[in-house]
Formats: sequence, structure tokens, C-alpha cells
Amino acid sequence: MVPVLVLWLAVCLTGTWAVDRGNFKTCDQSSFCKRQRALKPGESPYRALLETMELTNTRLTLQLINDNNKVRLLLELYRLQGNITRVKINELKPLKPRYEVPDVLIREPPTEPLSLLSQDENGVVLSLGSESQRVIISARPFRLDIMEGSDVLMSLNSRGLLTFEHLRMRKDTFSYKVTSTVASVWDNIKRVFSSQADPEADKKEETDPANQAETTKEEEEKVEDGMWEEMFKSHSDSKPNGPSAISLDFSLPGVEHVYGIPEHADTLRLKTTENGDPYRLYNLDVFQYELYNPMALYGAVPVMLAHNTQRTTGIFWLNAAETWVDISSNTAGKTVFGKMLDYVQGSSETPQTDVRWISESGIIDVFLMLGPTPKDVFSQYASLTGTQSFPPLASLGYHQCRWNYNDQEDVQSVDAGFDEHDIPYDFIWLDIEHTDGKRYFTWDPHKFATPKEMLQGLKDKKRKLVAIVDPHIKIDSNYKIHNEIRSRGFYVKNKDGGDYEGWCWPGSAGYPDFFRADMRAWWASMFAYDKYEGSMENMYTWNDMNEPSVFNGPEVTMHKDAVHGAWENRDVHNLYGLYVQMATADGLTQRSGGVERPFVLSRAFFAGSQRYGAVWTGDNAAEWDHLKISIPMCLSLGLVGMSFCGADIGGFFKTPSTELLVRWYQTGAYQPFFRAHAHLDTPRREPWLFGPENTALIREAIRQRYALLPYWYQQFYHAHRTGDPIMRPLWVEYPQDPATFAVDDEYLIGRDLLVHPVTEEGARGLTAYLPGKDEVWFDVHTFQKHNGAQNLYIPVTMSSIPVFQRGGSIIPRKVRVRRSSECMEHDPYTLYVALNLQRTAEGELYIDDGHTFNYERKEFIHRRLSFAKNILSSVNLAPDAQFTTRSWIERVVILGASKPSKVTLKTADGQDSQLEFDFDASMSVLTLRKPGMNAGADWTVMLQ
Repeated sequence: MVPVLVLWLAVCLTGTWAVDRGNFKTCDQSSFCKRQRALKPGESPYRALLETMELTNTRLTLQLINDNNKVRLLLELYRLQGNITRVKINELKPLKPRYEVPDVLIREPPTEPLSLLSQDENGVVLSLGSESQRVIISARPFRLDIMEGSDVLMSLNSRGLLTFEHLRMRKDTFSYKVTSTVASVWDNIKRVFSSQADPEADKKEETDPANQAETTKEEEEKVEDGMWEEMFKSHSDSKPNGPSAISLDFSLPGVEHVYGIPEHADTLRLKTTENGDPYRLYNLDVFQYELYNPMALYGAVPVMLAHNTQRTTGIFWLNAAETWVDISSNTAGKTVFGKMLDYVQGSSETPQTDVRWISESGIIDVFLMLGPTPKDVFSQYASLTGTQSFPPLASLGYHQCRWNYNDQEDVQSVDAGFDEHDIPYDFIWLDIEHTDGKRYFTWDPHKFATPKEMLQGLKDKKRKLVAIVDPHIKIDSNYKIHNEIRSRGFYVKNKDGGDYEGWCWPGSAGYPDFFRADMRAWWASMFAYDKYEGSMENMYTWNDMNEPSVFNGPEVTMHKDAVHGAWENRDVHNLYGLYVQMATADGLTQRSGGVERPFVLSRAFFAGSQRYGAVWTGDNAAEWDHLKISIPMCLSLGLVGMSFCGADIGGFFKTPSTELLVRWYQTGAYQPFFRAHAHLDTPRREPWLFGPENTALIREAIRQRYALLPYWYQQFYHAHRTGDPIMRPLWVEYPQDPATFAVDDEYLIGRDLLVHPVTEEGARGLTAYLPGKDEVWFDVHTFQKHNGAQNLYIPVTMSSIPVFQRGGSIIPRKVRVRRSSECMEHDPYTLYVALNLQRTAEGELYIDDGHTFNYERKEFIHRRLSFAKNILSSVNLAPDAQFTTRSWIERVVILGASKPSKVTLKTADGQDSQLEFDFDASMSVLTLRKPGMNAGADWTVMLQ
């Protein structure tokens, strides 16, 4: 088998290096998508049976009936804390249970009271707390509207596209024929006896709506291709449960801009899909993906945000099966002139976006996050699925990776190269070749004979290593990991009950069933230092190929009829990567007795994956368009809670020009996860291999990253506490400025830094939009001041990284850059104070030990920095917290300042001292030198 695999890989990994779209389904090739998409908007067959309504303090239940086939559904509606409405729809009496996603919500969401405002034969009106916000349920056809005042915020089934394919027995099977025959005989016996006892019984049974579903003969439903079995290329999907798809449409009046549903290599603002495929959410190993199309990629987060100048809302579709999302808009395709014409002619058509979600199985479980602000939606989503994990500080530094560093000597040589060229880095990475024959948790006995010696060498320089551990396990009776998984019955099963096997890097491989809690616990235990031979505390983990990737499987992934306990892979597919990363992160935490924070990078992800580590945009290419697309891809992930995102610097496939490589370093230095990575067959590209000029440019980009680590770390702390994205679109901070709504070539880091990387080949200049009509922005390199609400043309050279600090902010930096972040732990801070038009500014300083969970026990420093009325002060934001630092404030740079006659420092002990200062009148920059106060202390600086 292995020689065949090698031949197969050789075909895949050479040649054109482009995605083979024929390996991946279109909607027309996915039978349930084709079936659902064939349904046109119109009269819905579903109506609400209002007489079945039950309302308790916490929920409403109501039956829906499909008048075509008489199958009943159960609607549950909950008002949740924090302005969220939850709608669940399931079969009232399913043939067997349908899958409901576990482990994604951090708890059962707390509810708030619902109250009935009015009811008649046409529907019911419920209050959502405030008088102005209510839910209207219309009976015939079923429709649900959420209103605020006279405004419709969102409508469900307004286009009549609700579908629920009920579970049924296959009619051409022996068991179905026996069951239906017995049932028919039994019905006749019942009818004879009941009519003898009560002549009116027949009439009663016919008219009683509670019995209608059972007594009305189900309409003969058309059996279409793909309902009970489906072929794709040479692969068969047995579909033992038959058709089980669900679909629901949502209308968003007043909305023209929707975002989210990553992962797609597309623009930040989602496009309409009427003229092509819907956006697809199905975790797949897509080989060198194409750009600007809705194909599925490695991860799936079924969350969409809608935004206009009045409001931001969100839809969280909690379903782990293959999902397609159709988007249409009544303003799509209209030119600016066309919109102006509408305005001049007084066109009354309100912009509206319609969204339709289609999933292959499971239930409808949807959370409607009603904002009203972007930050409210982030908080609402975080309350459901948790926030970004708080990573070790070192993981925010620079990561050096390739497939593969050859041996220990190679690792030592690359490590020394960084010192020789005075370039900082924190992590060096090892890909699959470091193992003994692709057996994870092992080391190649010849190339990595003494891994602890290698790790100790890195530790002595305060550096770290990441080694890959993939979730496909080589089938080899001499491999203890495989033997233990097989003996415990922990592998995923095939449809016939045997262990599921597929091809991946080791050849024939088994796939651990991470849906089992006992399997995850065992996996976590394998990261213990005494189990994972050669590992040390400065070694962390990378989970690749965890979609899962199956080279000989349908669409390069697992068969849908593979079995995880009671469920098919069809029901759970998009959760696999989340569970792999969860178990790995648990293992890294447990190995230290729960003291040390883990760092785990994962390629596949789902809603909630943010709780377990970082993600990246997968196998990109050394092309300018791939550099550009890294920005909207990471922005989209940040909007749905996943802030720790980056792209392979330089592109994984192909060989970048030196210009592209330099520009990619300059861009990556200002993205959350900062890692260079390259394919096995590409030439080496360590930062010093492209001549002294390019080495200097790359060095400068990396050094800028390290100087800003205090600010990056602070942003991660805030993301962990609030759910706010770190790398965020401009509209998040400027929600009423339509000029920001589609911008995806620049972005904010937190509130206060605006970055417009150079992503065009041969660029001599670029135009950046500086938002905020009452704002000012300062170029962080030149301190030049610019007004907001303008398009600013910026001439650029190869050394340019256009970055601006918002007037009104204070940003801490550590400008003494050393070989790694840990070497800078006790270094002093420089505060950059950028004054706004009111001559005020504020910021924060957050400090902890950088690597343990002790911050959860209030072991940190968190200070408010503020400047007003010519006084700069530092005040404790966490008086109950305890932590000390040796770091001090060595410089304060005030942008937009006036020249003072003197500057006085007052410390917490009441001491006053005069400070030296320089003033650059041409740029209005005031620099206070060596004020010397401890970074964790109270102090005040007065300008007179």
C-alpha cells in the first residue's frame, strides 16, 4: 500500500500546484443541497398549531405541521440573557433521535422571562423584556418576526423555505413492508372495535388535530436520486437514515452588508450567491485553494453578522453537519448610479438581505443575537461559546517553521542564524519528518536522537519548539499508540462496525474517535512528560490534517457513513477538528498540573475552537493575491470569536519573490499569529538568505512586532475577557460610517492602531482611509498628524509599513528588542501618548507572568493610563490584584503636544521631581526622558 500512496502523493504534490475542483462537490453534486435549492420561495407548507402552544416562564413550545405530509415539528423559543433569542425546531416524534451539538456552548444559556402580549387565531405576540421588543408568530403559513418598535429586525420563514426532512423507513426494504402491513392490520382492528363501542369515534378521530398526523395517510413523497444512497466519483455514501436535511430562511430588512461564516478565501463582505454556489461550510483539506469563491476550506464557524448604520445583529446556526448558506439581496448588482436613480425617483424599496441556511442533518438550533452594537454581538456570542484563550506571551512573537527542518543540527544552525543576524524569534517548528516514520509522539532515532538536548539548548536561550501531532495514526502492530487505541476500541468505525481506515501521511491510518470523552482523556494523557518521550516544558503542539484529511476518502475526508458511537460522521463532521484541539490543549495543560497555559495550533475548527488556541489559513501559495486574502480571512475569523489567526508568511506552496516575501513579513508582523512556513519542495527561505538589504527589511518588520508585544498581549487579554476581536474591521469601531463597511485591505488592531499593509507588487504608493470625522491619526514612524474621515495617499518604499495611532490613545511598547520575548520580560516601557483634538488620551497597561494561569487568581497588574488637562497619570484598575514587576517607564513620547516650561513627576510616596524633556516643534512631539517610575506603581506627570 505504501508504494501506491507514495505514487499518489507524488501526483498530488507536483505539477501545477492548484486545487483540483473536481475533488470537491458543488451544490448540484451534493444531493441534499440540490434538493433544497430547487425549492423556490413562496407559500410555506408549514403552519403553527396555536392550540398546542404552551408558555412557561422560560420558554414557549408550539407544534408546527407540514400540510403536505402531516408531519409535525416542535418549535421551542427561548429569550436568553443579553438580548439573544433562541429558536429550536425538531421533529415532534422522530423515528430516532436527531443530533444536537454538544460541547460547543460553554453552558446551558440562562433564560429570561417571556410574556404573552396578545393572541388570536392568526398568531401570538410575545414580549422580549422591553416593551418595544417583541416576537410575532404568525400561524398560516408559519412565520416568526422579531420587532423593535415599528422596525422588523429579522424574519424567519418569511420566504417560506423552512424544510425539515423527517426521518423515515425506506419503503423498498423488507422491514418497512412488514411494519406497514402490521400497522395497517392493527389500524383496521382498532377501527372495528372502536366504531362498535362508539359510532361517533371515526368522526372524532378524523377531526381531532392531535391525531391528524397519525390518521392521515402520508402523502407519497417522491424518492429522488441521492436520498438513500449517493455516489461521488468512486465513493459510495450508504445513507442508512435516508434524507434528513433541514433548511430555514432569514430576512434582514435594512441590511446590505453581511459578514462571517468562515472559512472562505473571499472578501470580508459576503457576496450574493444567486448566480453561483452557496457558501459551503464543511471542513476539508483543500489543496492550494482558489481565491474569491465560496468553496469550503479547513474550518467552519456557522455565524453570520449583519450590519447597517443603525444596528448590528448576528445569526448562530448551531449545526455540525455539512451546511450551505445562500445569500440574496434586493440591492445586489445595482450600480452606484442605479442607487442614486432610486433615490432621485423616490424608490421606496428598503434594502434587504435574505439568507438561507441548509444543513444535511441534525436539528434547527439557531441563536439570534440582537446587538444592537457590534460589541454587543461579540459579547452575546462569547456568552454562548466562550472567548479566545489567553495564550502564553511568547506565542505572540515570531515563529520559524518549514516542512521540514532536517535534524537536530539543522535546528541548531537555524537557531544560531537568528542570533548571528540579530533577529528575534520565540518558536522553531518541526513538521511530520521529525517523527519515526510518521508515528506521532515519537522522534526519528537518527535525525532527532537526543530531543531533550535540542530542547534544552533552546531553553537556555529562552526559546521554544512546536512539534506536530496529527490525528491519523499509522496502522502498525509495533507502534504502541496504535496498539493502545485499537485495544481500547477508540478508533472511528466504518459503516460495517470495523475500524475505519484511510490513507494519510503514514500510509494506512486509523482515526481516533475524538467524539468520545474517554478517548480525549486518554489522548490528553499522552502529552505527559513521562509518556511523550523527549518532550519538555518548552515544547508545544500543532494539530494539522484534522478536518480530518483522508487522502483516499471522498473529497479528501472521512466517509459520511463512518460511525462515531450512535452518530454518523455526516451528523458531526465539522466538530472533529475542535475535539482534536480540545484534547491536545487539555493534555498540555494537564502535563504541568494545570499551571501552564497551552499553545496549540489547529487547521480545522468550529464555533468554540477559540477556547483552545490558534488557527491559520492553511496551505496558501506564494502569490500576491494570497497575501491580500490573508487580511479578510483573518478579519472574518475575528468577527466570530477566533482572534488568534495568521497566514503562512511567504506562502506555503511555490517560491516567493524577495519583494513578496518582504511585504509578507511586513503584513504578518501586524497580524495576530506570526509564522513563516514553507513546503518541503520549496527552496529554504530563512530571513537572512535574500541579501543584506532584504535581511535588514525583514529584521525591522520582526523588531516592530517585538516592540509592540505589550500592546498585542493587552489585546489578547481583552479578547479573552470580552470576546472582542483583536484584528478588527474598521466598521466595528466606526459603525455609522458606510465608507468603512466593505474595507478589507486595512484594519484595526484593538481600537488604537490602524494598519494598511502594502500588498501590491511594485507599489510606489497606496491610499488609506482614515476614519472618524473628529479624529486625528499619527503615523507611528514619522509622527506626522492626519485628520480622520479622509482618503490619504501615502508614498511607499520597500521599508514602508503604513501604521497609524489614533489620537486619544496611549500605547505601551518595549523598544529594547532582544533575542526572544522572554528575554525582554523585565525591560522598561516607552509610552506613546497620541493626543486627540480635545488634547486628551487614554490607554492601559497589562502585565502578568506571561505563561501561567495565575492571572485567574488575580496575579497581574492592570493600569489605566490617562492624559487630560496636561496631566498624565497611571491608576490601578484592579486594586484586588497582586503582582510585582521589575519593569519601569523609561520614556514617554507625547504626540500633538505643546512645549511645557517644566515637567514634574509625582510618585505614590509623595515625592516630586523634575523630568528632562525634548520638544520637536516641527512635529509637536514632546519626549520625557528616564522618568524611572515602576510600571506597576501610581504616578502623575504634570506639564506646566
